[in-house]
Amino acid sequence: MFYYGFDWTYVVLVLPAVVLALIAQAKVSSTFKKYAQVPSDGGMTGADAARMVLDSHGVTGVQIVPVSGELTDHFDPKDNVIRLSESVFSARTASAVGVAAHEAGHAVQYAENYVPMQLRAAVIPMTKVGSYASMPLIILGLIFSIKALSLIGVILFGFTVLFQLVTLPVEFNASRRAVATLESSGRVTEDGVKSAKKVLTAAAMTYVAALAVAVANLLRLLILIRRND
Repeated sequence: MFYYGFDWTYVVLVLPAVVLALIAQAKVSSTFKKYAQVPSDGGMTGADAARMVLDSHGVTGVQIVPVSGELTDHFDPKDNVIRLSESVFSARTASAVGVAAHEAGHAVQYAENYVPMQLRAAVIPMTKVGSYASMPLIILGLIFSIKALSLIGVILFGFTVLFQLVTLPVEFNASRRAVATLESSGRVTEDGVKSAKKVLTAAAMTYVAALAVAVANLLRLLILIRRND
């Protein structure tokens, strides 16, 4: 029968991962703010840095536009647009250069048909389905002791874990491309490159934490289903 008591699996598995995610998010925010106080080399803006990365890889046809919000920077492959937040697009700071170069790295991945990025795009539809359907199926399966229903829900939730897993190489590779371009450009000093690395390393930890949360939830669900037997 479905177990209604105190759920220790959440405390032991999920809660530590959630705390890690909160710490990682706080770290990326504080690191960005710290290096937002450091002027960029040669007065380079975030938009300049993104364009430099694109040009250095021969990528054309990608727009670079501002978007509202803070740390809302992203590359949109559907519209082939790099959207940079207000604190990045026109800012002449080390943080802006690092973040913008990273997003341009995603555009380069897309132009070069980087396999992990293609795989992540392919997983997105099932990830969306899983985000809506997985928990209702799992809960109904536990309540009515229909294990097959719960397992279907777990499989759907597994696409979320797969998405987070594939995201890691996509994000790490974009950062490596960004840093390599900054280093070879001749326009960014060694200190400027180090500052960009600090920002991007902090950002990368948020993706590691997101994977940890997803894996912890998956393990918890499997334990609950097994315990319900």
